[in-house]
Amino acid sequence: MQVEPISNHEEVVVVLEGELDHHSAVTVKEELDELIMNPEVRRLVLDMAGVHFMDSSGIGVVLGRYRTLKKRGGSVGVKNVSDRVDHIFKMSGLYQVVEKL
Repeated sequence: MQVEPISNHEEVVVVLEGELDHHSAVTVKEELDELIMNPEVRRLVLDMAGVHFMDSSGIGVVLGRYRTLKKRGGSVGVKNVSDRVDHIFKMSGLYQVVEKL
């Protein structure tokens, strides 16, 4: 999994490439946490065009970052979600807390 951040002060856009699964979840979580640890960051946008597989560990990564940002009034959004990953977001109920852009 490759994580490429693009940042302005309040919003961090992260381009994800590869599989967001139990093999990559810890690394991705740590990299995202480092990016959003700045208290000025209010929004995390995950560009998931390059993510072709996601399992429950990936759901946990997204949900955990949502919880972190929600505590400070922030949010998480996703864009360019493949049909396969979109189905996972719908079935898991993630779209109830994460905005599809």
